[in-house]
Amino acid sequence: MSDRPPRDFEATYRAGAAPWDIGRPQPEIAGLAAAGQIVGSVLDVGCGTGENALHLAALGHAVMGLDGAETAVARARQKAAERGLTSAQFHVWDALQLRRLRKSFDTVVDCGLFHVFADEQRRPYAQELAEVTAPGSDLFILCFSDAEPPGPGPRRVAEHELRDAFRSIFAVLDVAPARFERRDGPPARAWLAKLTRI
Repeated sequence: MSDRPPRDFEATYRAGAAPWDIGRPQPEIAGLAAAGQIVGSVLDVGCGTGENALHLAALGHAVMGLDGAETAVARARQKAAERGLTSAQFHVWDALQLRRLRKSFDTVVDCGLFHVFADEQRRPYAQELAEVTAPGSDLFILCFSDAEPPGPGPRRVAEHELRDAFRSIFAVLDVAPARFERRDGPPARAWLAKLTRI
């Protein structure tokens, strides 16, 4: 269990630039797109101010970005309008209520959301992701790794925690060391996981 108090993401966005909001897509996500691993319609869950979603929309994907912070979603919508990216839609949404979307996506991207969930929320989150994907759909997760030294920032995640959360719902194809860029300071050590809906 984590002893960290829940973060008020809305307050963080209202206060200014969040540490994880780097003003461009995360390089690991952009790399997946460049390698052709992100296909079809995309759900960006925990989209923040939308840089990953907007990058994918600019590449021709229909993208839906969801976040629980109203200020982040408002900024994402403004960016989409300014860039003329009508294929990117953004909504304020609870990631533990994805089934209420009544939609299915070919690819799901989780960049920095998984590591904020408490232990007891992880399996319900995996089950909600199953509700918006079909067998064979891919899920990519970029989260802080337990290789990152203790300190401020999100909870660190062990590889086995990723595997346990999605067991029997998604097949874990790969969990590779990666980097999570931050606004200030060096990149954090992370995991980049590729999973496929069973």
